[in-house]
Amino acid sequence: MILVAVAYVLIGIVVAALDDSPDPNVVRLWRLVAWGASAALAAAQIWYEHYRLAGSPGATALHAAGAVALGAFGLALAANIHWLLTDTRGPHSPLVALVAWPVITALPAFLAALVVAVVLARLSRRA
Repeated sequence: MILVAVAYVLIGIVVAALDDSPDPNVVRLWRLVAWGASAALAAAQIWYEHYRLAGSPGATALHAAGAVALGAFGLALAANIHWLLTDTRGPHSPLVALVAWPVITALPAFLAALVVAVVLARLSRRA
């Protein structure tokens, strides 16, 4: 779970570093790249939890949501560090992101992973 969380943070930081274009269409493209890479990583974690570790759907979803929440916290921490180190910072610190981003991302990640894990469990029983 921690390795996947670190990978989420790295995806976010690397894609943000590669995105230096002022064109909003290019920014959207880079965001889609980050979302696609994160979705592939989430799918790989769910597959690994289900097939290699033989985890229950609930445990698989909990681990996937935990990785997403930790990754969101890491990105919020990076955003706060970036805010502190830049000359053009806004008037408000992004401290609320340290709590908000993990909370906002964990529940949808849990529900999506639970649905996928339940479907995988049912398909595995039939096979």
